[in-house]
Amino acid sequence: MEMVPSEENQFVPKEIHNAAEEPRVLCIIQDTTSAKTVNERLTLNLPASTTLSKLYEDVAHKAGYVNGSFDLAWGNAQNMAPLEHNSEMSLSDSSFEPGGKKNFLQLTDKDGEQPQIASDESGTADSSGLDDSSQERFIGPLQRDGSAGGSGDYSSPSYSYSSILSKSETGYVGLVNQAMTCYLNSLLQTLFMTPEFRNALYNWEFEESEEDPVTSIPYQLQRLFVLLQTSKKRAIETTDVTRSFGWDSSEAWQQHDVQELCRVMFDALEQKWKQTEQADLINQLYQGKLKDYVRCLECGYESWRIDTYLDIPLVIRPFGASQAYGSVEEALQAFIQPETLDGPNQYFCERCKKKCDARKGLRFLHFPYLLTLQLKRFDFDYTTMHRIKLNDRMTFPEELDMSPFIDVEDEKSPQTESCTDSGAENEGSCHSDQMSNDFSTDDCVDEGICLDSTSSTERALKPKSLLTFELFSVMVHSGSAAGGHYYAYIKSFSDGQWYSFNDQHVSKITQDDIRKTYGGSSGSRGYYSSAFASSTNAYMLIYRLKDPSRNSRFLSVEDFPEHIKSLVQKEKESEEQEKRQREIERNTCKIKLFCVHPVKMMMESKLEVHKDKTLREATEMAYKLMELEGVVPLDCCRLVKYDEFHEYLERSYEGEEDTPMGLLLGGVKSSYMFDLLLETRRPDQVFQPYKPGEVMVKVHVVDLKTETIALPISVRAYLNQSITEFKQLIAQATGLSAETMRVVLERCYNDLRLLYVPNKTLKAEGFFRSNKVFVESSELTDHQVPFTDSLLWKLLDRHGNTIRLFVLLPEQSPGTLASRTLCQKAGEDSDGPFEGSKGNRKSVEAILEESTEKLKNLSLQQQQQQQGSSASDSQKSSDTSDFEHIESPTQEADSNSSLCVAADSRELENRISGSSDTENQFVCEERSDSEVNNDRSTSSVDSDILSSSHSSDTLCNADSGPIQLANGLDSHSITSSRRSKAHEGKKETWDTAEEDSGTDSEYDDNGKSKAEAQYLYFRAEPYSQDDASWDTHKCLVLHVDKRITLAAFKQNLEPYVGVPSSQFKVFRVYANNQEFESVRLNETLSSFSDDNKITIRLGRALKKGEYRVKVFQLLVNEPEPCKFLVETVFAKGMTVRQSKEELLPQLKEQCKLDLGIDRVRLRKKTWKNPGTVFLDYHVYEEDISISSNWEVFLEVLDDSEKMKSMSQLAILTRKWNPATMKLGPFQEAILESSSVEELKEKLSEMSGIPMENLEFAKGRGTFPCDISVLEIHQDLDWNPKVSTLNVWPLYICDDGAVVFYRDSRDEPLELSEDERNELMKKESSRLLKTGHRVSYSPRKEKALKIYLDGGPVRDPGQD
Repeated sequence: MEMVPSEENQFVPKEIHNAAEEPRVLCIIQDTTSAKTVNERLTLNLPASTTLSKLYEDVAHKAGYVNGSFDLAWGNAQNMAPLEHNSEMSLSDSSFEPGGKKNFLQLTDKDGEQPQIASDESGTADSSGLDDSSQERFIGPLQRDGSAGGSGDYSSPSYSYSSILSKSETGYVGLVNQAMTCYLNSLLQTLFMTPEFRNALYNWEFEESEEDPVTSIPYQLQRLFVLLQTSKKRAIETTDVTRSFGWDSSEAWQQHDVQELCRVMFDALEQKWKQTEQADLINQLYQGKLKDYVRCLECGYESWRIDTYLDIPLVIRPFGASQAYGSVEEALQAFIQPETLDGPNQYFCERCKKKCDARKGLRFLHFPYLLTLQLKRFDFDYTTMHRIKLNDRMTFPEELDMSPFIDVEDEKSPQTESCTDSGAENEGSCHSDQMSNDFSTDDCVDEGICLDSTSSTERALKPKSLLTFELFSVMVHSGSAAGGHYYAYIKSFSDGQWYSFNDQHVSKITQDDIRKTYGGSSGSRGYYSSAFASSTNAYMLIYRLKDPSRNSRFLSVEDFPEHIKSLVQKEKESEEQEKRQREIERNTCKIKLFCVHPVKMMMESKLEVHKDKTLREATEMAYKLMELEGVVPLDCCRLVKYDEFHEYLERSYEGEEDTPMGLLLGGVKSSYMFDLLLETRRPDQVFQPYKPGEVMVKVHVVDLKTETIALPISVRAYLNQSITEFKQLIAQATGLSAETMRVVLERCYNDLRLLYVPNKTLKAEGFFRSNKVFVESSELTDHQVPFTDSLLWKLLDRHGNTIRLFVLLPEQSPGTLASRTLCQKAGEDSDGPFEGSKGNRKSVEAILEESTEKLKNLSLQQQQQQQGSSASDSQKSSDTSDFEHIESPTQEADSNSSLCVAADSRELENRISGSSDTENQFVCEERSDSEVNNDRSTSSVDSDILSSSHSSDTLCNADSGPIQLANGLDSHSITSSRRSKAHEGKKETWDTAEEDSGTDSEYDDNGKSKAEAQYLYFRAEPYSQDDASWDTHKCLVLHVDKRITLAAFKQNLEPYVGVPSSQFKVFRVYANNQEFESVRLNETLSSFSDDNKITIRLGRALKKGEYRVKVFQLLVNEPEPCKFLVETVFAKGMTVRQSKEELLPQLKEQCKLDLGIDRVRLRKKTWKNPGTVFLDYHVYEEDISISSNWEVFLEVLDDSEKMKSMSQLAILTRKWNPATMKLGPFQEAILESSSVEELKEKLSEMSGIPMENLEFAKGRGTFPCDISVLEIHQDLDWNPKVSTLNVWPLYICDDGAVVFYRDSRDEPLELSEDERNELMKKESSRLLKTGHRVSYSPRKEKALKIYLDGGPVRDPGQD
């Protein structure tokens, strides 16, 4: 019977309907091929039996497209492969949902080409869509207003899409934006649309023998231009061009200035074109000349030099002016407007031999053929110290007459005001060759290339028509100075039409669109007009000289040079190959493939198979992919449908070996809701058929006598089966008796359900696709007691709560090396995972035996205090424990053999499920705990299962033989806790100083150890896996019940560490190798999960009322005022003087600091801020609040302590010297009160400044309150009008406040502009190093650079 997916993604039998009852499929299609149609929807309601090929026909008819010229893809998935054009699969077999559910599809370009209109299959559109009949091509309602070429379709303040036309209509190809490369795309399209540049680039021939094509910038530009002219794609990539620049992928995320890119690219091209015909191309097309002159107004002597330029930077708004220039012509006039040098700026005239008034300016001598104007919209605001963008309105003409601006003599009087210092400002910004100032002859200074031999005077007298330039490119910037978007408006010289080139979109535009790029608003040209203007405006203008004798036309394809024709053919073949490859990709099914390899265990890969390949061929491909050749015969392998998440074998494909994979998998998709498993069998086995609708059950057999849980056996059942039928099924698979069988379902973690109602179905009991059950069938009376009191429940409860931990022991651990050697020797010959457990048990006993003497010697006194009558407690504990004493070797061997199942004797399905469910063997089931909390975080603790003791004999009785557990682990002391009790009597552990210190009491009110109340599982074994980060000679693998408390956990670790639990600390290691100490002894390990790592460090653990404290030295006059010294322990009730007495010997030993107790002070530390000074008589927890991992400052004093009372105030003061622009060192002032008058007296006494001339201000921010010396004099609130320190604006209420003071008679040092800039750089560097604020810190910009050698050379010392 054919199977189809249902709503629940389950496979159910397909019912046969007659035509009248056949369900219908609702398809909603969005046409994404054009901006006109992207908001429209096409709706089709088709019978479910409709084939995909018929669907394409119906869509083509309804949309008005030629069938086969477009693709259909699912609309709700990314990168989904399109539906097959010629497939005869029905919609219901292709994952379409019937019954009124909406199936969203997208109509997309095929191979990057626009769909062909049915009425015009040639793809050309002479009318550009202006005729009325064109409206029939669009899906949905007609256009609201305007024709296809009008500007009414879409309009925004930033720019207008008058009508997005396809490439077939505009004839132009867009460029893909790599990330932030819009500036590059705009320039490349402008160069492509420049006939002279494009033709010259085509005439250049690449010599592959001389250069690598990948790094050749001209060749990659040539390829790009060929693709822009001949490709059928809507848009092409620029990655090959940027790769030739030497850029990596990070450059795509750096936005740069388009004018800067133009300069850098032209420089790179000139370098690459040396010794070729194109060597002077850039100069011939883009280079002009100007004269930079200074003329003496007394004698008329003029000194000058000739500079070349590639573009003319035009000021939008003069410095300090309130109004912007209104037009390009006005800005050009200002550019050549001379300025008068008079007064202190007088010019030394070589003829007059004295300083004279002079006039300085620029004159244009020669304009280039292609004139580039840069509108300087980006400026720097010295008030806010931020970069800004000027959005003022500046008009520019379509035809620009440059004759008024060439060789103009300014005859204005010296008294004429000049509103700008254009000459001085732009001298460095013009592209200058910096020629020598030899004024005697013109020839030696004029190194630029003139295109005609006439002199500059003759050029100035040319007819107006010869200096008329026509605009053909406007590069537009939309955004702010911090970032934005570039695109280009370019006029085609072929038809005179303007187009918008906006990355991959190319569309026609009108003159109105160009006028919108003038910027500004319709209001006045006031100072603030820029703030309210549109942020979209022209940034760069390119004009071409109107000269019919020189104006070129684009080379047609027929006129291409031979090497370009070869390149066109090469690119065409490459595109065809790419198209074929896409076709193959489109018809390739890619699905996850799993296999339980007999040697390599579970393997995962991706199977890529053509949809027309049969199941037999796909199986052979999977067989090779999984490297089974020579391991398993091919006829012992088959592919089955598999759900990896639930570990569920959905179905097998019997009798479908010749069925195409596309049909079996439901078509080509980008992702599948299921996987495939390559199943293997032994030659003597037979594959079991897997039918849809079955559920898979992993059955674990429990042996109560040996307390073991066997590896799972896979059984397939039906959800409508009863519990009785299910027991019969299990009995057949396991050989157990169905009459006495108990079946326990584990629905989820810590949720066990006994299945005892005979007629209840599996579905009613909560079975799903993949399930885990535990079965037990014995004659014991255990089944007569309530389930939660039974041995079976206890065994499963213990099994479900045991985790595996990796423990790194300290190197100094005594007595561990021999024990670990014993462990390894005992276990090295074992075949099964736990066959060495007998040897391990012996090694544990050896450790206990060896450590007993060491513990007596190391901490005899401590044990006497803590253990009391250890022997009697130990005996009592041993008598009351529930575990058995396994004394005979035979019994040990039997328990081992019942556990160990060799991999090669298991059923295949057992391997599948066993790969992730072998927690019982402690090749461990992954159990990711949802809460991975910091050890000090608030948590709930089960008071009923607290376990801690200082007696190693209580928890780890050396005389008692360990038991074999359900999971094959041995134990030293185990009892079972009940889940029903686990939620009773919970105790909130708040993050207080008492709890956080980790000093919980380990004894109850009667003096008995709490460890006696509960015994939880703990077993250690040697660490044998290869891990370079951990030394296996110092590691243990622990299997432990995570409900065990930290106190009990440490007690169990004592024999392996070799010291009492009070003498070592436990650190939890997180994924980033950060370590956090676990200190709460009454907290369980519930936040730990399988395979967590723990580090043990020697050191005294905290007692009740103790706190770990980090001590830092306060160095107020050092660049880094906070220096870590030591970690120590303070106790509740200890005085500050007592803590100093304990601290000073530690400082002497570890830090080589020999200090007197009266010459040091401790004070509060809040981050890096020094606070309250702690007096010697202060008591911790009474006068000083203290918490775990507390931090404190230690300050070394020059004299004995002057702080004697809490009423005193310690202020840190610093003198500011405006005359030298320097700050003095910190000095401490001790005040008896909060009086401003007293503060001034102290400052006057310290500095010698009279009180009437002394001014002070409070520092801002965190210590040391760093501030730039350029800002301190004005920015601080000097001499506040208050009488006390504890009121606004000072609020000095605690020790450690910073106060600056100065002498009001000192005047600030006058700095030149250069000195100020130099000082600003030094201060910025200093403040950045100290981590304090800098007034202006914009995002660091990466310099734009094109690498001619293929890439940047990385500094070996660079990070």
